[in-house]
Amino acid sequence: MTSIAFYGSSLLSSYWNGAATYYRGLIRDLAGRGWRTTFYEPDTFDRQQHRDIDPPDWAEVRVYPATETAAQAVVAEAARADVVVKASGVGVFDDLLLVGLARAARPDAVRLFWDVDAPATLSEMRAAPDHPLRRVLPDLDLVLTYGGGPPVVAAYEGFGAHRCIPVYNALDPDTHHPVPADPRFAADLAFLGNRLPDREARVRDFFLDAAARLPGRRFLLGGNGWEPQHLPANVRHIGHVPTRDHNAFNGSAKAVLNIARDSMAATGWSPATRVFEAAGAGACLITDAWTGLEMFLAPGEEVLVARDGAEVAAHVAELTPERARAIGEAGRRRVLAEHTYARRGAQVDAILREALAARRARSVA
Repeated sequence: MTSIAFYGSSLLSSYWNGAATYYRGLIRDLAGRGWRTTFYEPDTFDRQQHRDIDPPDWAEVRVYPATETAAQAVVAEAARADVVVKASGVGVFDDLLLVGLARAARPDAVRLFWDVDAPATLSEMRAAPDHPLRRVLPDLDLVLTYGGGPPVVAAYEGFGAHRCIPVYNALDPDTHHPVPADPRFAADLAFLGNRLPDREARVRDFFLDAAARLPGRRFLLGGNGWEPQHLPANVRHIGHVPTRDHNAFNGSAKAVLNIARDSMAATGWSPATRVFEAAGAGACLITDAWTGLEMFLAPGEEVLVARDGAEVAAHVAELTPERARAIGEAGRRRVLAEHTYARRGAQVDAILREALAARRARSVA
């Protein structure tokens, strides 16, 4: 089997790690296409104490101590792989991993940077002419991104990337699918997201404002970092929701809200993983407006779109169970037809095989 050494935040835990579902969907599909991935993740941020899955049979997971010595040791193992992936946002020793992996990879191996937060990375690079990624980009074969569309591709190529390709997140229908409603998650509107500096204001504007406008309706907030005493009385906060409960969370409320982070909303073409999770569970999805949405779901038919909290509140007030069910079913049909990890895996498989053939041809010449 062709081997991938993948250095990322975590495959085993989604705790403060929204990329986990994305990694799992892609790596699992690639395993069925003849790729064997070793995923290297540091033991940090309490993720190993909050695992969502056991080590899978479709990937080898190497958990290493969050020390410089351990990071250097796992970098050396990149020399065994046909494809070496450094993902953004590992959280510890990112620069060491980035520079070290570009050097450690074999001459015939494909080197790539996989950016799961391109707007943030590009902002850092613009502010720092000596940013390590700017120095390493000429030595990389590819940049793959979690989203971002044409603006991100143009920005990366402007920084000297040989090739930048968005690989959007998607749905694993074996993992995220309709389940019976669970009373724990009953609400008129549910939102799941950790409290982050570049999302907090938008959560206030879209979710908490809508709750304040509809005091007689029930609102459910899942995720870490929120302080219940600062929430409207009709908002119930339940803390971290593990991946195993996402289907019930998404399928038990009348509607589910998606709120993009500031940078993702400004960039566009950046649907969060939870967009596809919610649609896969048959949820009626309400989302904030962002450029490129129509590429994934049809507004008014497969998703409801709001520009502020007042429009979110209007959707919730007007939504009947029949209308919510129709939108949820339409959204689920769309993602099953066009936005599964089987489709994304086929895309990545083709990209990697082409890059590997080109790299090997150059190393022989």
